[in-house]
Amino acid sequence: MSGTSPMTLRELQRLVRQTLDERFALPVWVSAEIAEIKVNYSGHCYLELIEKGGDNGVPTAQARAVMWRSNYPRIAAYFEAETGRRLAGGIRILAKVLVGYHELYGFSLRILDIDPSYTLGDMARQRQQTIARLQQEGVWEMNRETPLPAIVQRIAVVSSAQAAGYRDFCKELERSPYRFATTLFDAFMQGEAAEESIVAALCRIAGRCDDFDAVALIRGGGSRGDLNCFDAYRLCAHIAQFPLPVATGIGHDKDTSVADMVAHTALKTPTAVAGWLVELMSEAEEALDRAALQLHDATTASLHAAEVRLERLSGELRRTGSGVLTRQTLRLEHLAALLPDTARDCLARQRTRLDNAAELIAGRSPERILRLGFAVLRAGGRAVASAAGVAKGDRVEIEVADGTIDATVNSGKIWQRKQ
Repeated sequence: MSGTSPMTLRELQRLVRQTLDERFALPVWVSAEIAEIKVNYSGHCYLELIEKGGDNGVPTAQARAVMWRSNYPRIAAYFEAETGRRLAGGIRILAKVLVGYHELYGFSLRILDIDPSYTLGDMARQRQQTIARLQQEGVWEMNRETPLPAIVQRIAVVSSAQAAGYRDFCKELERSPYRFATTLFDAFMQGEAAEESIVAALCRIAGRCDDFDAVALIRGGGSRGDLNCFDAYRLCAHIAQFPLPVATGIGHDKDTSVADMVAHTALKTPTAVAGWLVELMSEAEEALDRAALQLHDATTASLHAAEVRLERLSGELRRTGSGVLTRQTLRLEHLAALLPDTARDCLARQRTRLDNAAELIAGRSPERILRLGFAVLRAGGRAVASAAGVAKGDRVEIEVADGTIDATVNSGKIWQRKQ
């Protein structure tokens, strides 16, 4: 660079500082999101401000800011009183700042004041965005339409174990005449970690759905700002699509959170949630009593109808039986009258059969056959049926009609008839 002297870094930074001091001599209002906030031991509050761009939430601008201890308590207290929230990461603010630049520490902003109405408007806008998104996704009515079991007795409770609201909830259930089984899923119920903690608790319950009848999401009282997590999309989406009915008792009297809107049943306090559960059990008991009475009445009516029918059938049986008995008696008398003649006819037929059989037997008797000229030849006491049964010289007996002849066989031959 001929003819000119180079500018030193310090000179350049002084020029930048001078330019900024001249351009931003007066405070300006700047909107940004708090990325980080810390209060050091001296009482000064240091912040990291960012501006996000697009749907991916990637920061497009970033700057350091500070509230001196002379201003910080006043600004923080006023902001919390108006919004119900403490200054914390993730909150969008509209800050009145002085622009500063330091040769060693670079660009920074000194916050002189914060407008709470801007943050309230941003919270309301985020709330409406959450509602619109849930409605567009078609999940707005899902949990409200989830049917309650007939008996709601096994309760998964999402709360802080140390919360007074949780203790009130348990005491109210213990005072009831019914036996409830409650399981606590401990979670942070306020602060920056609340949304993530509650979602994690709901996920643990979802893994054990068969063990529970309903979910109670409860917390004690708190500031309006403490309820901000219950307007967050992620938490409300989990509640809206949860497979079990969710009852909320978030401990507020005026405002209704988006979580209340999408839950199955929204109540004001943890004690009210317990009272609702007791009322459900009372209604179930009354329904059982009515069912028992209806069963008793139906059984009594059925028994009466059966008795009437039995009496009618008994009368019909008596009448039918009497008629059958009369007919059978007449039939027996008729048969008794016919019995002697029938017996005589039967005996006569049997006698005739016996006479015929006797004649047949007599006609075939050995004596009669012998009288006709036939004889029986015996050898050795046995009848001889063939000439081969005797031999020459054998002694035989010949039985005829009027006696027996002893004889000797002279010869024995087998004669065959000519064919």
